[in-house]
Amino acid sequence: MGKRGSRTAENGGPKGGRDDPADLVHSPGIGMRITPATPGRRNLRARIAGCLLAGSALVFSVALTSCAATAPPRQFRTFFVPPAPPGSHVPVTLAIEPPAVTVAWYAAQVPNPPSTLPSVPRPSDAEFLIKRADDRFAAGKRALQEGRTEDARKEFDRAVEVLLTAPENLADRARLERHVDELIESIYRYDVDQFGAAQPEAEVSFEKSPIDDLLQMTFPIDPSLRNKVQEQIRVTASQLPLDENDAIVSYINFFSSTRGKKILASGLRRSGRYKPMIFRILREEGVPEELIFLAQAESGFTPRAMSRARCVGVWQFAAFRGKEYGLNQTPATDDRMDPERATRAAARHLHDLYNHFGDWYLAMAAYNCGPGCVDHAIERTGFADFWTLRRLNVLPKETANYVPAILAMTIMGKNTQDYGLDDLDLDRPMEYDTMELASPTHLALVADAVDRPLSELRELNPSLLKSVAPAGMSIHVPKGSLPQVEAAFLAVPANRRDTWRVHRLTSDDDFATLARRYNTAASLVSSANHDELPTTGSLVVIPASYPGDRVPARPALRATAKPTVRKSTARATVSKSAAPRTAIQGKASKSRATSPAAKNPTKAAAPQGVRGHAS
Repeated sequence: MGKRGSRTAENGGPKGGRDDPADLVHSPGIGMRITPATPGRRNLRARIAGCLLAGSALVFSVALTSCAATAPPRQFRTFFVPPAPPGSHVPVTLAIEPPAVTVAWYAAQVPNPPSTLPSVPRPSDAEFLIKRADDRFAAGKRALQEGRTEDARKEFDRAVEVLLTAPENLADRARLERHVDELIESIYRYDVDQFGAAQPEAEVSFEKSPIDDLLQMTFPIDPSLRNKVQEQIRVTASQLPLDENDAIVSYINFFSSTRGKKILASGLRRSGRYKPMIFRILREEGVPEELIFLAQAESGFTPRAMSRARCVGVWQFAAFRGKEYGLNQTPATDDRMDPERATRAAARHLHDLYNHFGDWYLAMAAYNCGPGCVDHAIERTGFADFWTLRRLNVLPKETANYVPAILAMTIMGKNTQDYGLDDLDLDRPMEYDTMELASPTHLALVADAVDRPLSELRELNPSLLKSVAPAGMSIHVPKGSLPQVEAAFLAVPANRRDTWRVHRLTSDDDFATLARRYNTAASLVSSANHDELPTTGSLVVIPASYPGDRVPARPALRATAKPTVRKSTARATVSKSAAPRTAIQGKASKSRATSPAAKNPTKAAAPQGVRGHAS
């Protein structure tokens, strides 16, 4: 009790440690006793209340600070602003401005046209004239297809006149003159087609072999050529041995003359058609490439050349020798006239002859007169040397001159600049694809399918003696035209490919116009095409024979072979067009020579296989 009383006294309370009853007041409202407030107690209570109020304020401020620090941020608070109450116009201010887009995300997908349109190059004057000439030529082809022959001639003449009347000082003049030659050649082909339509099927024209007359002649020797020829042989690379003697120099002298140079230049110019093919095959068969001049001497690279001994083709094979190397002959075909197959056979034959004699000069002599003839000459003399056999006069005269003539052509052909032959415009190489026929097919059907003259297809297939190629034959078609030919074969039934035709449809065509154009009935044209015309540009089947196959109802009128380009056209006043003008006259002369009315002394039936100098 003493301790409690002391603590109470220290705290300012009653000494007894308890409330004095005198100080308690009873409060009936709350059922408690309330001690009356004394001045000391009031001060104490005031101090306690102040402390409590200060503590509460401190706690409240701390709580507010903690809430502000830990509350999650409100996302999109500047973009998703709550709508303003109706009727209020409180302006909303964004706290953050949207960022500016600096990267063009869809720039690759947005078209970016150039600021200025590209300039279209203006065609040159030569290109403009060539385009005009080609348009006239195309119009002539359409007129020819529609049977308007006179209109076609007029259009062809206009096409050539456009180019011949060009100014002398026109830029790119050489290109213009080349196009004149190409145009004249194409017109000539169509012209030959018109005359060839009436030519009897059984007759086949052959050209004379250029070597027949040359090998029977002797020519003077120019001594001044010896040193020149010796130097040329020294610097000339050749797989075939080259030599210099009186016989060779005499032929070089002849081929340097006006007449001889014309013969040599004609063959060299035509060699351009077959040179890549011949070189390829000679390399594949392992024989000297210079043996190409053997074909130059034999035929001048003419597939239908025929000798007096009735050897034919570029390599002048006799019938029996051709059969030994796979060159067969039928009433419709003669493989000896196929340049590619004949070249393969000639290369193998020459290779066999070289293996037999061991000398290229003897092999060449045996190619001309036959290996038996050379063997007999060697047995008689005991000399296996061509020049010795020639000096002893144990070889036929033709064979004795055959090897020197070929060696002279080889020396001059490999040194064209020394003999004025380096400026020849060689024919373009003949490029073609090959396909095997499943059924008899008219060559004109192929010509219609590829839109080329029939004469061009005949040039590609000189071994075909008839208009209809037999089944199993491999024919040549222009390079890249196989899809067109196959499309025509799909349109025409296999059993009708030797008689029916095809026509490429235009927007103006219908069954009636097609029937009139091809001289047949509209019902037949409709039936052949299942009563429905295809789209423009597609092939329409025409159940009608080709003009050359029709039997004339009356005697044919005598053909008057007028040149495609008239004399008035050929006399155009262009001084630099002398070469095209000569070409026009040459093509016109050739057209007259190939017309049915012209006489051809070398025209003969297909050879029957007489032994000749290629035996």
